[in-house]
Formats: sequence, C-alpha cells, structure tokens
Amino acid sequence: MIIELATADDLATLLAFRQEAAAWLTELGSDQWSRPYPADRLLATIEAGTVFMVRDRGATAATITLTSEAEDGLWLSEELAEPSMFVNKLTVARTHAGRDLGGRMLDWASDRAHRSGASWLRLDAWTTNERLQRYYLHHGFQHVRTVTEGGAVNGGPRVSGWLAQRVARRDRGHGLADRTPAPVHISAA
Repeated sequence: MIIELATADDLATLLAFRQEAAAWLTELGSDQWSRPYPADRLLATIEAGTVFMVRDRGATAATITLTSEAEDGLWLSEELAEPSMFVNKLTVARTHAGRDLGGRMLDWASDRAHRSGASWLRLDAWTTNERLQRYYLHHGFQHVRTVTEGGAVNGGPRVSGWLAQRVARRDRGHGLADRTPAPVHISAA
C-alpha cells in the first residue's frame, strides 16, 4: 500500500468515505459525522496539502488529514507552545477494515510529525464515541481532557472534544510506501 497526497480528483471519494463511515457509525449507535461535511471545506484542505490517501492496488483504502493547525478552543496556550501535528478525519474504507490500517496510518502520521519537528501528535475525537477513544488509547495516545463547551455553533456543546496525544516519534514500521513530499518543518504556535 502507498500513501500520497490527495488531489481535487479525490473529492468525490472522500465525500463517499465520509458517508460510508457515518452509516457504519450510525449502525454502531453513534451520531458521529451524521451531518454532511461541506465539500468546499474539504476541497480547501486538499488544496492546502494536508489530506493524504492510502492506495491499495488501485483502490483507495483510507484517508487521513494531518495539519499543524489546531482547532480553536481545544488546546491550552501552553500546549500550543509545543510544536504539534493534529490528526483529523482518519477514515478507512469498509473494504479494508479489520486490518489495523488506521493504526498503521497513525504510526505514519507520528513519523511524519517527528520529521516535521513536532513533539506531539494530537487529536480530538467524538466526545461520546467511547469505542473510538479506546481505539486511540490502544494506539499509544494518552487522554488529556475532554472539552464539552464552546462548540462551533453559537458556543454550544462541543461534540468532538475528547483530546489525546502521543509523542511524535520516528517510525518506519508502518509498512506504507510513502510517496508524499518531505514534510515542512513546523514550530510552536
């Protein structure tokens, strides 16, 4: 399997991934990703060079967004003073589920974060999705805190405020053939 930058041609695939993941999550009893993600916002992240695709013999198997930009209102200023990369929208196609591809992508993201100069790989997960939280804990993340107030809509409840982090480290054991450009060196906010 290879990992490479997403292009604008991947937009329809990414939107379909999101719908497929939302349907699967609904079957599990979660309301995560129940609202459609705006295509224009997704295209902007593709154009920013932060969306990556995993390809398996011509099929798109998974995606991950990795950025140095933290979502507003989640991380403390002291935490943002430490160089960090943030995982978003990690999604594995149901055709490739059950193979720990998500874990391999997190290891790839940790390696890329380390090579960019980051100390931490961080994420926020759906506040009520305990299964997802356990998944991240299983993959070396430590829970930092849960932010429940200050959501994007009128300052209401935040639905994705379970914060976790793990040390960014060199890791070539992920087994993904990396066809991405070298990461840009980052600094703290």
